[in-house]
Amino acid sequence: VAKATSEMLKLMPHEINIEAVKKYMLIDTSPLSIVLLHETERYNTLLSNITITLNDLLKSIEGFVVMTVELDELFKCIYEGRLPYAWQQTYRSLKPLPAWFQDLRQRISFFKAWIENQRQPTVYWISAFSYPTAFLTAILQRTARKDQIGIDQLSWEFEVNQTEDKYLSNIDDGVYVTGLYLEGAGWDRKQGTLCEAKSMELVTIIPTLHFKPVDHKKKSARGFYLAPCYYSSSRVGPFIVAVELKTGSMPVEHWIKRATALLMNLDH
Repeated sequence: VAKATSEMLKLMPHEINIEAVKKYMLIDTSPLSIVLLHETERYNTLLSNITITLNDLLKSIEGFVVMTVELDELFKCIYEGRLPYAWQQTYRSLKPLPAWFQDLRQRISFFKAWIENQRQPTVYWISAFSYPTAFLTAILQRTARKDQIGIDQLSWEFEVNQTEDKYLSNIDDGVYVTGLYLEGAGWDRKQGTLCEAKSMELVTIIPTLHFKPVDHKKKSARGFYLAPCYYSSSRVGPFIVAVELKTGSMPVEHWIKRATALLMNLDH
């Protein structure tokens, strides 16, 4: 446990530079920069808490401080590879500790790259956000300001991207989003539709999606399945957004019975 704790401390990402975020906000005055600031604050609090508790655990193992109930629980979690409950206050996760820690490092890297590049990402890794609802609301706010309409007049339209992400460029009408997984169905990349999942395939990666804010649609959504998008496979609480996906050769009812949904985070 002492070795694993020391290793985690070595690999612990540095906190995100909050002053750099505030400087960036002078360049980017869109609602997205506010989301970036709030995400930075939440993740920095988490990183600080993890660092403090890991250092306290090491001191306790070495006999310098008393092993409290909280430190004893942390000791057990690290030994068993479980994610401590105290570290789940920023966002919920079903991942085991090693996978969660690796995922955390990737999340921090995403936000640091956003700040260092001094511009909004071309493709947003939606799974990196601890509060993705705020991110999606900011996109709607940006469009509402640009078009001078009320945010309540907007809804989402979705397009599946057929080209590689490296060929994409920044867009004004919404954002490109990656990091979504399909559960309860497969994905036909050629047709851009839902299909039956392959044998033993529990989830499948969805290609990058264009989340496009549009005036409330008058048209019918026939031929589309509204897939609820959840933060994790536990599907606890309300879903974050409903994403229109082409039903393919099966009727909408087929995917409803399958409880087909999108997930932002996996369990492993």
